[in-house]
Amino acid sequence: MSLSLRDQLLKAGLVNEKQAKQAGKQKQKQVRLEKKNQVEKDDSQRQAALQAQAEKLARDQELNRQQQEKAEQKARAAQIKQLIESSRLPKLTTEDYYNFVDEKKVKRLSVNNLMRDKLSRGSLAIVRHGGGYEVIPREAALKIQERDPQRVVQLNVQTEAPDADDPYAAYQIPDDLMW
Repeated sequence: MSLSLRDQLLKAGLVNEKQAKQAGKQKQKQVRLEKKNQVEKDDSQRQAALQAQAEKLARDQELNRQQQEKAEQKARAAQIKQLIESSRLPKLTTEDYYNFVDEKKVKRLSVNNLMRDKLSRGSLAIVRHGGGYEVIPREAALKIQERDPQRVVQLNVQTEAPDADDPYAAYQIPDDLMW
């Protein structure tokens, strides 16, 4: 049979019988006064528990928000990957290259004359994908730009036909001119 704390303290000699009785009377008096609402109850433990519960709730909400954010980022990345892979143009192996700037570095892609013209007019765009670059149509590039603007490397302003008031319209650009 186990001894109560009071009995253990008496046996160890840390308190005497008189001190133990006085502590018991003090506790009974406190309980009686609390029942009669003459003394305020000690709510410090209850307040600490409520505060700890509120902090835990806030921490849980923050963790949930971070997890949702990560899930949304993964979903956006998957959407971008699907857009690029479904709409990319086949890679060419020609001696004609299109030069563009990516993060202060000049990069180049192998293109033909039609692709070069469409890239410069803005109907095609260049995007980052898998450590390389892909050429995709303008509509897909605009959708990608909504989700992650960092992925679109070059998207020129779309131009239609030459302007009728253009004073240089009569001058033809030489075919062999390369930039």
